[in-house]
Amino acid sequence: MAQTHSRQSRLAWTTRLLARAKELESLKTGDFTLSSGQKSKYYFDGRLLSLDPEGADLISAAFLDIVRRSGAEAVGGPAVAAVPIVGALVLRSRLESPGPGAPGGLAGFFVRGEAKKHGAGKQIEGPVRPGMSVAVFDDTISTGGSLVMAVDAIQEFGCKVVATLCVLDRNQGGSDELRRRGLPFHALWAADGEGNVRVVE
Repeated sequence: MAQTHSRQSRLAWTTRLLARAKELESLKTGDFTLSSGQKSKYYFDGRLLSLDPEGADLISAAFLDIVRRSGAEAVGGPAVAAVPIVGALVLRSRLESPGPGAPGGLAGFFVRGEAKKHGAGKQIEGPVRPGMSVAVFDDTISTGGSLVMAVDAIQEFGCKVVATLCVLDRNQGGSDELRRRGLPFHALWAADGEGNVRVVE
């Protein structure tokens, strides 16, 4: 019963999130060229949504529901897109934990495209340790470049990836690659080749 309630809540959050994306013009139609070089009939600017108060609230609520069921101890993804989501998700996990000193808060991290050339020379930033179970996410996945890079880096660091997530799956091969690797994958929305974006139920 609790799982059904959780699924209904997540569906409500993701449906409202899609409406909010359209209000902010974070999701718009037209002719666009993606970072992968592919052409698209629509464009999703995830930062407009994840840096909006309501957008951040809805993404973190939906993601936390999935992350908690995965058993992850930490959450993160590639810079720059995942950074605001990490902040919102870590804070929500703490605010929804039973109280001061109680377990339930998640650690956060983000993965740089490459290790820093100065300071400690880190590629992975945040209080994450080898051996931890982690969830890795991005705002969008198309061919999977940035999300797969983050997954590879955190696995090489010594963590176990127990979930991968995104707001929008463009269905251009990236999510198939994650599934091929045996990684659980979850998307809040999915798009078809015509640019129609729907909530994933």
